[in-house]
Amino acid sequence: MNNTITSEIVLAPEEWKEQRANHEARADALVKARQQRAARGEQDPVEDFLYTYYPFRLSALRRWTPGVGFACVEGDELLTDAHFQKGADGLVRVISMNDGDVRRLTFIRDLCLAITTRPPFFRCYGLHEWAMVYEQADQRRHSQWPLRLGAKGTDEVVRSMPVCCTHYDAFRFFTPTAKPLNHSEPDLAGRIKNEQPGCVHVTMDLYKWTMKSLPWVSSDLATESYRLAHEARSIDMRASPYDFSAVGLEPICIETEAGRAQYESAQRHLAKLAEPVRKRLVDVLSRALTSSSR
Repeated sequence: MNNTITSEIVLAPEEWKEQRANHEARADALVKARQQRAARGEQDPVEDFLYTYYPFRLSALRRWTPGVGFACVEGDELLTDAHFQKGADGLVRVISMNDGDVRRLTFIRDLCLAITTRPPFFRCYGLHEWAMVYEQADQRRHSQWPLRLGAKGTDEVVRSMPVCCTHYDAFRFFTPTAKPLNHSEPDLAGRIKNEQPGCVHVTMDLYKWTMKSLPWVSSDLATESYRLAHEARSIDMRASPYDFSAVGLEPICIETEAGRAQYESAQRHLAKLAEPVRKRLVDVLSRALTSSSR
């Protein structure tokens, strides 16, 4: 069908049902390995993080929505999901925003837009994870995994290089003695002025911001941002002080010149992958907020 009515795309039953089925299959494939590991009681430093630090369940990632600007014909079965509503014309669309939704999505849009206007910084070398165990290795979060260089070697790396973290949610986990070593003190209130597109955590956070923008952005954007977050977290853990080689994460040895070059190359690649995803999120949120204000 795909007829545009006043800029709205109307989806015939066979169209939205096919889109929903395809999305659910993609989401299931993304999390199948995690489900199998969970059943065996195995841990994974990448996927466990994506389901603990980011509080979104498989059901949330699997839930289909076309996003704002779409209407579904014969979509009554979608109404079991509270994210949908039926209009007077009989078409089913995502629900309207309330004031809290508008404030949240405005912040997300403004943050992502600010990030696109800022030059990327590529020489932090993933030291944030090292700063999280600096002089407190016995209290590290991933205590079940060994430190590649041991406690002393880890501390020496932190002392030998500039610590240049711009991401509040990474900086706040620094040990008390590591925080003064950072070039600045990023805080929650300063997110919009501090976050920059070269940051691996900023790329990861696209998953969080997309999930928090559902159902007004499409679920395929959510799965795309999840894949990106998975790749970013993998690089984050490979460059960390931990030895995750037992689960297939070969280390990026940022304590060496070659390792720092490898990390920067991966960081640049991630930033380039994130650009179109961030732009798409900004564009969709701008349209959604404009529609909401009418």
